[in-house]
Amino acid sequence: MRLSTKGRYAVMAMVDLARHTNGSPVSLAEIADRQEISLSYLEQLFARLRRSGMVRSVRGPGGGYLLARDTTETRISDIILAVDEPIRATRCNPGSPEGCHVDKSRCMTHDLWEELGNQIHLFLSSVSLDDVVHRRILGASRMFMPGRPQNGADMLQDERLAAE
Repeated sequence: MRLSTKGRYAVMAMVDLARHTNGSPVSLAEIADRQEISLSYLEQLFARLRRSGMVRSVRGPGGGYLLARDTTETRISDIILAVDEPIRATRCNPGSPEGCHVDKSRCMTHDLWEELGNQIHLFLSSVSLDDVVHRRILGASRMFMPGRPQNGADMLQDERLAAE
């Protein structure tokens, strides 16, 4: 399972906007250059973000986009849902009693995948745009990266480095 390009690019663009706005509008061309995303694709995403109230546009010379809400109030899940990208781990409609088999039954792993989708949504709902901008999201999962030793001394060293 993977997050769609639409959702990933929307989050990338919103983080860029949050980092570079400083109270003045940021042009989509600047975001497109920095994030290496097609300008026409960004225009489509920002039209959806504007309609959902995530950003507001400023017209004219020096125009561009501003965040409509504070970064601490904007959840990553809000951004993804604003571009119509629900994150699903099943082929079925979430919460539906019907399964994805031809006879409408659920597969043996349906509940596993549905709960995974719920956990992803809970996680993305717990992370704010501000958390991403200030790099406060890499936590305990860092300790379980492949190739990383898993002993207490390494974890303590990581905590010391993070505190510096």
